[in-house]
Amino acid sequence: MSAEALIAHLKTGHTTVCSCWALTRTDGTVLGFTDHDREITFEGITFAADGGMSAQALDSKNGLAVDNTEALGVLSHVGIKAEDIRAGRYDGAEIVIWQVNWAKIIERRVVFRGSLGEITEGAGAFQAELRGVSEALSQPQGRVFQKPCSAVLGQAGCGFDLATPGYRTEVTLVSSEDARVLRFAPLVDFDLRWFERGKAEVLTGQAAGLVAIIKNDRWLEDGREIELWQGLRLPLEAGDLIRLEAGCDKRAETCRLKFQNLLNYQGFPHVPGEDWLMSYPVSAGVNDGGSLI
Repeated sequence: MSAEALIAHLKTGHTTVCSCWALTRTDGTVLGFTDHDREITFEGITFAADGGMSAQALDSKNGLAVDNTEALGVLSHVGIKAEDIRAGRYDGAEIVIWQVNWAKIIERRVVFRGSLGEITEGAGAFQAELRGVSEALSQPQGRVFQKPCSAVLGQAGCGFDLATPGYRTEVTLVSSEDARVLRFAPLVDFDLRWFERGKAEVLTGQAAGLVAIIKNDRWLEDGREIELWQGLRLPLEAGDLIRLEAGCDKRAETCRLKFQNLLNYQGFPHVPGEDWLMSYPVSAGVNDGGSLI
């Protein structure tokens, strides 16, 4: 790839330049689009000429200011489906935009790198906000001093391996209501409410790849019922394979007893609550300034 050669080509005033977009969804699917009238291929990606995707002028700033623009596209390309957008498959997708000399593809440069933000859908078209890589710098940083654990179960701060036997299972769906209440055969190896606050990931079927947080985990007379906080945005069918992961309520007791992981607990269980701020000395009891725990 030669950005210098592309710049030299642009200075000639007689250019053969187009834009190419590479979109990588969170499930690993890669889609390529170009505003050229012919298909272009480089870096192992084929950029379709019939994608109907374009972008407004890039607003790129120096320093740590946030770059932003908007991408416009139509829902006519085989790779872009309205149901996938509604299901959230494009939420947070990575995007790279190149400026390319289509007559000599080796002459190209990256002009934008970031992710998709808010996506809105209209009559046969969509509009997506593009967020630059500096967007992450605007997020709050640092520890929060609170009683509940601030780590995400199974990630680096927690350190617990959810692949440990007894904390994850793959089961076949028996039935569902509105893709929100899921019913399975009895799961006798898992205690009541074991999966509450955990994750349900669809492995097969039309909704494969979608993930939801579990609200309730109940026993039924003839099976197990899992209720999600929010229904999946694609339908489920009996026979779909679902992966259920144990949940954590962020309490120190749960970390110690359920996961045996108290050494990695990322909360402060002995921090006084808000009631302590309003407390005052009373004649009864001990008032020696000792520990409240």
